[in-house]
Amino acid sequence: MPELCVILGDGIGREVIPSAVTVLRTVIPDLETVYAQAGWDCFEEQGVSVPYETFEQVRQCRAALFGAVSSPAKKVEGYRSAILTLRQELGLYANIRPVYSLPRVSPQPGVNMLIVRENSEGLYVSRERREGDTAIAERVISREASLRIGRTAAELAMHTDRCHITIVHKANIMPLTDGLFRDCVREAVTHFSANGFALQVDELLVDIAALKIIEDPSRFDVIVTSNMFGDILSDLASYWLGGIALAPSLNMGDGISLAEPVHGSAPDIAGKGIANPIASILSAALLARHAWHDDEAAGRIEQAVKQAIVEDLYDEFGRQVSGFTTNLALESVLKYL
Repeated sequence: MPELCVILGDGIGREVIPSAVTVLRTVIPDLETVYAQAGWDCFEEQGVSVPYETFEQVRQCRAALFGAVSSPAKKVEGYRSAILTLRQELGLYANIRPVYSLPRVSPQPGVNMLIVRENSEGLYVSRERREGDTAIAERVISREASLRIGRTAAELAMHTDRCHITIVHKANIMPLTDGLFRDCVREAVTHFSANGFALQVDELLVDIAALKIIEDPSRFDVIVTSNMFGDILSDLASYWLGGIALAPSLNMGDGISLAEPVHGSAPDIAGKGIANPIASILSAALLARHAWHDDEAAGRIEQAVKQAIVEDLYDEFGRQVSGFTTNLALESVLKYL
């Protein structure tokens, strides 16, 4: 019986995540859910952004759905981003963000790429310090993590019938860190190919990759890159999906998966009932596919979202219909399941 730990988070997370849970329960009737806390509001209440109990519940369920998190723009003593903490403490070393054309909302048909982001290292290890008037951040790239994300990208390519992997880096400027990342990923993918699944591999500098994502998105199949580059490039690529408000993602580790919409907590619209739940619903589909290996349920969700977009939620110009609400979006998706 599949189990899910639900973490509403902050802001609109409390509005969009329940919609995604409702959709999941519709296609997976025996789904068991438990609720846990994490985020800025949790920090203000308990003094930690992720309580110990939350880690234990996610580990027990092996799958989680996380809403949005608010984070201060300046250092707050004792606070650490909830999502970064969850990723690192739970060993969620890969972040996958599919980018594909949706009807009406996507600027171009035929886009279909998968961005695989190393999720545990890079500049997000939070090693920062001050030396007088100079602030210094350390960037960490290891052979082990780079090989691991290379293997993950290759496995995902195989399981999703993809055959072309592009390694994105900046080894011309950072030859030690990005050079190590590039070489290890290429080694892992080459080894994978030698064992019977042929993969084409090329590489791009990150600035050129950013240009090509906008200029020629159809050239990409799977992109694998480091933590910050993956964060930025996947947000950029979400343009082809219809924007960040529609973009899903999944954090993966060994036996644990945590899905989250890419968007933030949107405090300006929180509580108004107009937050778009589509990204959360599509993130739930990623959980069904990758955590519970239920392609049928995932496909049903994704198809229902496409129908809802065309029939009820967006006009022919890709704009939300007048009167768009969170409840309207949920009811429309449920209608087509």
